[in-house]
Amino acid sequence: MAIVIGIESTAHTFGVGVVRNGEILSNVKRVYTTEKGGIIPVEAARHHFNNKEEVYFEALDGAGIEEKDIDAVAFSQGPGLPPCLLEGMNFAKELSQKLKKPIAPVNHCIAHLEVGRITGAKDPVMLYVSGANTQIIAYASGKYRVFGETLDIGVGNFIDNFARYIGIGFPGGPAIQKLAEKGKNYVEIPYKVKGMDVALSGILTNLKHKAEKGYSLYDLAYSMQETVFAMLVETAERALAHTGKKELLLGGGVACNSRLQEMCRIMCKERKTGKVRFFCPPKSLLTDNGAMIAYLGEIMLNNERCMKYSPKQLRMVDIKPRQRTDEVEVRWK
Repeated sequence: MAIVIGIESTAHTFGVGVVRNGEILSNVKRVYTTEKGGIIPVEAARHHFNNKEEVYFEALDGAGIEEKDIDAVAFSQGPGLPPCLLEGMNFAKELSQKLKKPIAPVNHCIAHLEVGRITGAKDPVMLYVSGANTQIIAYASGKYRVFGETLDIGVGNFIDNFARYIGIGFPGGPAIQKLAEKGKNYVEIPYKVKGMDVALSGILTNLKHKAEKGYSLYDLAYSMQETVFAMLVETAERALAHTGKKELLLGGGVACNSRLQEMCRIMCKERKTGKVRFFCPPKSLLTDNGAMIAYLGEIMLNNERCMKYSPKQLRMVDIKPRQRTDEVEVRWK
């Protein structure tokens, strides 16, 4: 397959990426944001609809190609917010019909992992940390298995929820990191690790109570990062020990946080049972983006065992808002 475009629309980001033979030619996105409050799915979907044409043609221009050069279309099938997913799927179907090219539905979470190949990672444990998703994933026996995950809310939504509570708009992660960098005093908050799983809702409640009592927001942000990131690193290390793998890969928007990267790097270096190599893609591929969808889409479209659909089969294609990572048959390996 020569040139594949990928469409990302699971939540706040509408992105289009172009990939040719494993090389990312362009990666363009528009992100829905708010000054106050969190993401409103219907409004985010409207944002995607209003921006899709501009993002698409900007991606083509960035890649130096024309529509006639496209060989296939890939899109995020799930998991995600249904109104947002529908916008991406409908646009992918329009392009498939218009260009008379096949279409490939891609799992968003696995796309985060597969695009990590560009870092040189071969067979990693992935710490996947985004808004709705917090999972520790590794390949075993034909699927990407979830060895640990959040028992309640994703770490990104957890951070955004706290940010929203203290008056910061969406997304809250970057603002919380800036607050944390000014924090000096560690405030004790709950530490909730259960095997290789984590629980965050109780910690969120505790933070809100402390904010109400007048604790420094700088210190609370700092303490939140130190505690929750330590939980994530502990569970990732336990998964490394369990699987025997020697690579750790970060993925997802929360992985942009430099403190989380630092803690993972230290853990990998200091493991007593043997050093683990640490990999982290550039920020443009950590946050939601179309390039990762195109990247996995190309892999799938080049494999005869993977599902793909002709323009005449588009009625068979639908979104899967609750699709889990470990439900996907990894037929390309």
